[in-house]
Amino acid sequence: EHARAMRDGDISAADLAEQAIARHEDRDHLLGAYKTWEPERLRAEAEVADRALAAGIDLGPLQGIPISVKDLYGVRDYPTFAGSPRELPPEWRHEGPVVRALRHQLAMFSGKTHTVQFAFGALGTNPHWGTPRNPWDANDHRAPGGSSAGAGVSLWEGSALLALGTDTAGSVRMPASMTGTVGIKTTQGRWSIEGIAPLSPTLDTPGVLAQSVADAALGFAVIDPAVSTDINGFLADVECASVSDFRIGVCEAFFDSCDPGIAEGVRAALVELEAAGMRLTSIEIPDLDEVDGIFRTGGLSAFEFAGFIRDVLPDFLDDIDPMVGSRFEKMAAMTTSDYLGRMRRLGELSRAAHRAIADVHAVVGPTVPITPPKITDIQEPKAYMAANLMAARNTTVANLLAMNGVTIPVALDGAGMPVGLQIMCAGGQDNRAVAIARSFEKVLGSARDRLGPPPLAG
Repeated sequence: EHARAMRDGDISAADLAEQAIARHEDRDHLLGAYKTWEPERLRAEAEVADRALAAGIDLGPLQGIPISVKDLYGVRDYPTFAGSPRELPPEWRHEGPVVRALRHQLAMFSGKTHTVQFAFGALGTNPHWGTPRNPWDANDHRAPGGSSAGAGVSLWEGSALLALGTDTAGSVRMPASMTGTVGIKTTQGRWSIEGIAPLSPTLDTPGVLAQSVADAALGFAVIDPAVSTDINGFLADVECASVSDFRIGVCEAFFDSCDPGIAEGVRAALVELEAAGMRLTSIEIPDLDEVDGIFRTGGLSAFEFAGFIRDVLPDFLDDIDPMVGSRFEKMAAMTTSDYLGRMRRLGELSRAAHRAIADVHAVVGPTVPITPPKITDIQEPKAYMAANLMAARNTTVANLLAMNGVTIPVALDGAGMPVGLQIMCAGGQDNRAVAIARSFEKVLGSARDRLGPPPLAG
């Protein structure tokens, strides 16, 4: 809508920049979404976008749209901290293909949002710079989800209309679910990870968050190399999708041990979708307990992260987040033989999972099985680790089994916090996952339609 309004002359990129700045200044003391915020840079980018449009240069639908960027991505002239207490070396300012795709459309970057240090955490906490506040609780500081901690918060603050995150075990989908936004996790290798500080190069996937699937689909289309040459065609296909087009598998394992209101909220949404014509069936993904066990003992990330820190940034070990550092000895102790064995076994599990879901278009369940915890309740390492592992239980399946996923907000749980419904598709079927999510949204409504705005929204 903003893109159309700009082309109709009803609004300018400068207007959007000033709105973003005003909303940030009004809410930053409450929400704390950003590590680096430079309003003059935002204004300068708005001026370039407006001048181009005035000269008849229309580079695409994200021209002049404010986008927040997780502070793992290199962005020209912005420092990259990756959640650390000091800036990473200058080479980590290098822009990779994801940022360049947005840059080529003259999108505006509102700033760099907070992340868990080196993205190694599901809850969004950071002892060095503070933890963004989940805008859905006006009384208590609750976790915003991690590791893309500031991404969803920036959207509700009103300082960004799209947010870039990364997802290694759920780090796009968990903050999206916990903040009542939409998150898209791409299939490994579909989007380049060049220009992004790594956690696990094998599993790292860039992704986008937005307040609606329609917005997220637009961001996906601009960035995705497979569809960016025909953005309008892709978006038309997405808009044509109907829930009656899809046979959806419900995986009961994802509903186990959910906090009050989470399973119930997702099931209620599925009842609505089925009434609208969606075909539902029960499905079982084999050996999910084993997948969870691999994740809980470090997955592949532990070995790869330990190697990266030791080989590339060894001096950053001195000031590592204690919640990350407490696991480092175990990470470093994993042998190459252990790692290769896990790689081999995960390949087998992935193939088995893909066979199991071959007769459905997607698998669904709750995105995150726990209520976003209060920060005061996760100060002790044992409590933190329990919540951290449980938060990622459902999302990490897509990462370890080489699938993709989208989360959409569908309910509020027993504590009044957002509930996400996760849509997982076979690896490479990213277009389908986005189309299914959009078809769901047309029945259920967007976050604002269904949940209303959070108490601390801009």
